[in-house]
Amino acid sequence: MPVEYVPQTAELVRILPEIILVVMGTLIMAMEPIAPKNRQSFLGTFALVALIAAIPLSLITFTNPGPVFGGMLLIDGFATFFRLLVLIVGVLTILMSRPYLEREGAESGEYYALFLFSIVGQSLMASANELIMIFLGLEVSSISSYILAGYLRKDPRNNEAALKYFLLGSFATAFFLYGISMVYGATGSTNLADIRQALMAGNLVTPESLLFAAAALMFAGFAFKVGAAPFQVWVPDVYQGAPTPVAAFLSAGPKAAAFAVLLRVFFTTFIPFSDQWEPIIWVTALATMLVGNFAALVQSNIKRMLAYSSVAHAGYVLIAISTHSDIGTAAAMFYLAAYAFMNVGAFAVVSHFGRKGETNMEVKDFAGLAIHQPFLAGVLAFFMFSLIGIPLTGGFFGKFYIFKSAIDSQFYWLAALGLVNSALAAYYYLRVVVTMYMEEPSFASATVPPLDLGSKTVLGICCTGTVFLGVFPTALLALVANWAVFLEKTTP
Repeated sequence: MPVEYVPQTAELVRILPEIILVVMGTLIMAMEPIAPKNRQSFLGTFALVALIAAIPLSLITFTNPGPVFGGMLLIDGFATFFRLLVLIVGVLTILMSRPYLEREGAESGEYYALFLFSIVGQSLMASANELIMIFLGLEVSSISSYILAGYLRKDPRNNEAALKYFLLGSFATAFFLYGISMVYGATGSTNLADIRQALMAGNLVTPESLLFAAAALMFAGFAFKVGAAPFQVWVPDVYQGAPTPVAAFLSAGPKAAAFAVLLRVFFTTFIPFSDQWEPIIWVTALATMLVGNFAALVQSNIKRMLAYSSVAHAGYVLIAISTHSDIGTAAAMFYLAAYAFMNVGAFAVVSHFGRKGETNMEVKDFAGLAIHQPFLAGVLAFFMFSLIGIPLTGGFFGKFYIFKSAIDSQFYWLAALGLVNSALAAYYYLRVVVTMYMEEPSFASATVPPLDLGSKTVLGICCTGTVFLGVFPTALLALVANWAVFLEKTTP
């Protein structure tokens, strides 16, 4: 009879943040039926407390890193970085969600519980050291995200967004799972370390071509999750149709977790075949930048513009990944952190600016905002400048390190094309700034209410993070550079 595995206390401590989020999410769902319908907002406080508590716990668990559940999870510096990133994104999203839900008259515990469960899935993805565990984390995150995208059930746009996201996401997950099955058939294992050892030793029971096909299928699944071309078709429709706080969350949290898994899998499991998959990644990076930036040029809806912008930024991160170097990995990690602050901040402004029913979402609606709400206009302009990559912002150093990693790896032409795409992107970002500062005020900009406490907190955190990474970038870069060496050291 098989011996039952009993986790040690140290292993349970290493996943204490996920345990707290699951317990609190379950508690919120249990409390919702007995809470007064007009007092559901306090459930958001429970979710916020759980997320804030999980942040220091993640740092504490890093003081005793190691495997969990027989190596299915691996708590190391790399996992801790992405854990913290998705938790911070979760905190910012919950803070901006409360005024949004009050405005839409749709506040419920279900909303907050789904956020907690989605973040649990993303944390498991970031720390997974086993393909089946990656799949489980991916599904927990994805299913919660599908429901959140269609949270406003009476809004046809929400229903359309959720349906498209679910159907296309199911196909992408099927590709990924089929790739896992092929890897298992070739190596007899789903553990990343064991698979890498089998590949390096040549202990395969099938031809190498099967591994190439498996890598391609798994990459297709990852490309869908990060919104890379040609799997980006869901991004604009889902971001535009979903509630604005959910769109902000999707643009930063799940994207970061998917990049974490992509890095861990391709830089550990498939490292012996790096010469074969590196060209695929840089071709995808180039296509993603071009599709995202050219499509964003012609968008009139600001959420749809930010959606295509998100596609383009996924292309920038793929440039760093294609270099297959420690500095490239560190640059990708730095960029994802900077992007989370500036993009969530931009969505927070859009969320506050919009009115009930997701109105006032056209770029022209922001006309003259600087006259009636100079602070709000200034903050949005600052985030637009950071997304462009203006100096003294986190976006500038994010792009600087990515292009530097490409140049260091002698991808001169890829760095040059990345710079051209950044210049191209400046047009549609500056169009928003010009509209706010140089056009006659619109009715929408004249009727924007004062900022609430939650929105002020989100904008304050995002501005602080963007400025800090723009003025003191080496503080984070030195940290992620140490954590990025997992590629060669933590997975033998």
